Amino acid sequence: MNVLLILAISVTLFYIAGKVYSKYISRILGEDPSNPTPAVTINDGRDYVPTKRYVVFAHHFSSIAGAGPIIGPTMAILYGLVPAWLWIVFGGIFIGAVHDFTSLFLSMREGGKSMAEVARKTLGNTGFKLFISFSIMMLILITSSFLSATAISLTSVWPLSKLGVSLSNTMLHTVTTNGVTYGRIGGIASTSVIFITAMSPLLGWLIFKKSINIIVSYIIASLICIASILLGIYFPVSLSPFIWMIIISIYVFIAAGTPVWAILQPRDFINVQILYAGIILMVLSLLLTGFRGVHITMPNFNVADGTKSLGLIWPMLFITIACGAISGFHSLVAGGTTSKQLSNEADARKIGFNAMLLESVLAVCVLLSIGIGLSFFDYKSIVWPINAGVKSNPILGFSLAAGHLFNQGLEIPISLGTVFGILLVEGFVITTLDASIRLNRYLFEELWTILFKNTPSLLKKYWFNSGLAVSLMMLLGYSNAFSVLWPIFGTANQLLAALGLLTVSSWLLIKGKKYFFALYPALFMIVTTITSLIILFGNYIQTKNYILILVDILMIALSIGVIIMVIKTFIKPDKRKAIILQESAQESLAP
Repeated sequence: MNVLLILAISVTLFYIAGKVYSKYISRILGEDPSNPTPAVTINDGRDYVPTKRYVVFAHHFSSIAGAGPIIGPTMAILYGLVPAWLWIVFGGIFIGAVHDFTSLFLSMREGGKSMAEVARKTLGNTGFKLFISFSIMMLILITSSFLSATAISLTSVWPLSKLGVSLSNTMLHTVTTNGVTYGRIGGIASTSVIFITAMSPLLGWLIFKKSINIIVSYIIASLICIASILLGIYFPVSLSPFIWMIIISIYVFIAAGTPVWAILQPRDFINVQILYAGIILMVLSLLLTGFRGVHITMPNFNVADGTKSLGLIWPMLFITIACGAISGFHSLVAGGTTSKQLSNEADARKIGFNAMLLESVLAVCVLLSIGIGLSFFDYKSIVWPINAGVKSNPILGFSLAAGHLFNQGLEIPISLGTVFGILLVEGFVITTLDASIRLNRYLFEELWTILFKNTPSLLKKYWFNSGLAVSLMMLLGYSNAFSVLWPIFGTANQLLAALGLLTVSSWLLIKGKKYFFALYPALFMIVTTITSLIILFGNYIQTKNYILILVDILMIALSIGVIIMVIKTFIKPDKRKAIILQESAQESLAP
């Protein structure tokens, strides 16, 4: 199958969706740019900060994108190119973009509250408790999955012979094992991550305190990216995976309590330059290779292999690509940070819907890059190794594919392209981690208000809740391999998206608005993810993984509870509407 055809069809469909479908949904929601946003009305200088759209888009996109739209497609292409591509395109338009836009809009309309708080209003206190509990579990799974993947990839090595270089002409530091010389790819990314993180507060101060020009801010961010790569080439950092787990955990603990303008926003803004550049390089390389008649080498359909390694194509394909098509994590970002930064209500559509479509473009590019850049043998040996002693490393798999693609399309040396590929992923894994820990901090703070009438002062401390989120991440990430965690994370992620869409549907129902565009995708995802949980439960029983057995059971129970709340709301919407009006009246009379 020709690369150009797939890319052209994908981009055309995404463009039409962004121009037509998003505006249709915005009319139903009642978008009004004259409405003041929570960032404007509250503006506390810490979490609620009215911010320029291009900065918020960069923060939101880099937070939701992370490594998800790269790792998921890299693993799921084992089923074949066509099934993965179809799910990314149609899932991204009709489920993912709808979910992201509506959850961001609802959170903004409800005062910048989390989706759990929106669930309280639409589903009642029981729905709120179930939703917030499920959200906390999902964030623990995503942070532990990404922590494990990051620690492995930052120590990645690959034979120089397969990078197309020799010991005498490589920029990589090397190590020789059993007579084979390997290039230390991960070490460059390690230095880059450290340098970008260290420079983030400076850029944040310049943007938010000194209000520097937009063009100047882009130039500074780009220079920081370039400097980080050069430093990585000359001074690569080489540490063990466990030490990296410790370092990353300490960093995200600190970042979770720091004002968003100091680390979170500027770090995202710097990182997104690499992501933008990566997408541009991939698209250009794909266009040039496509014009030269290059075809995909990966099989169009490979369901037998996919089923053997991952499970039945339905539901497992739909939860393996946990980002790029639909991701519940996006609703947590929308309600946790993005909704608190919008300075105009119209930005919810332009950021929420379009950022998801751009993520889907990235996911399609990842599929095509792997299809061109890696032989099927190398792909399976890296991402799905047969040897029990070799750990799955999808980040390395994508990075090598990107290196070969850039070489074929733009004649960039394979080793340099591979380094850029791993940088493309690494910065955003860290970004996702620090955003997730901050979000879990918010959710723990909300949880204590439920469990305690008078919340103990210790539980109100941001460092206690951040530390709890980090500790749980470490526990699960250290005790389970990445390939084991990804399916349960993917299922939890997609299930949270389904629950988010059910909450949106309930909100629209109570408001007397059309809700079919949110309800139908929600029902599909509910059936898909609960089926996946049942399959995974059987797998965990066989392997006697008691921690994940418990997690699986809790998720099934919580999701069933939320579904019951939704059914009650749909059966008696007028009753729920009356309760909401009564609660709103009481709030307005409160001192």
